[in-house]
Amino acid sequence: MALRIDDTLSIPDEALSVRFTRAGGPGGQNVNKVSSRVELSVELVAIPVSPEVLDRLRALAGRRVSAAGVLTVACQESRDQSANREACLSRLRELVLAALVEPRERHRTRPSRAARQRRIETKKRRGTVKSRRATHPAEDD
Repeated sequence: MALRIDDTLSIPDEALSVRFTRAGGPGGQNVNKVSSRVELSVELVAIPVSPEVLDRLRALAGRRVSAAGVLTVACQESRDQSANREACLSRLRELVLAALVEPRERHRTRPSRAARQRRIETKKRRGTVKSRRATHPAEDD
């Protein structure tokens, strides 16, 4: 069964690679014996989305994407391997969903008159403070 991202998009199981390792941290004997840490990997080119979405996904994933273009999501929060696997799948789904959202274009705005006046007032006040610091030579009369 493929990983369903939304109604129109899913990642085929063949594209997903799951690896189980022993988790670190506290947990006593369980953490030493059970491979509960899950690493879920997927090649970015295997995700059926546009190049723009892939670029956004690379930016969002950051260092989780290797130089070879493989996105790796790891989870070791639970003692249970299946819970960690579900958490990894959920994280991958959320990451792809976030990349699907096209960022809104920013419209340039100008500062309001009040904002410009506040800025000038602040600059004048600062200038006055600095000019008062200056040593003024004593006038001899």
